Amino acid sequence: MKKTKMLKKNYEFRNVLSKGKYYSGKCIEAFIKKNSKKQNFLGIAVSVKIAKAVKRNHIKRLLRECYKITEEQIKDGYSIVFLWKKKTDIENATFENIKKDMYFIFDKAGLFEE
Repeated sequence: MKKTKMLKKNYEFRNVLSKGKYYSGKCIEAFIKKNSKKQNFLGIAVSVKIAKAVKRNHIKRLLRECYKITEEQIKDGYSIVFLWKKKTDIENATFENIKKDMYFIFDKAGLFEE
């Protein structure tokens, strides 16, 4: 099983958000940037304006779990930041919707290993 490190510092998020390539699904957005390391870095950000803390943490848990399922199929050496779209309703925060979006984004970015 691959070990993915989390992005925690503000400058790490800013670096990926400013220099990374943007991909969009129906309910999540992703910024993906190639890094020089041999492992992936994952960052998750859900705006305070979306919902209260319980719902935001629920969305983050769903995103982490979906990523954990797909990380075996993803190439190494990328920094990925997921954002929840502000215009998307919280009721669409289901495991299936997030998983579909994540597969769509990774396929579009060409991150799946052959």
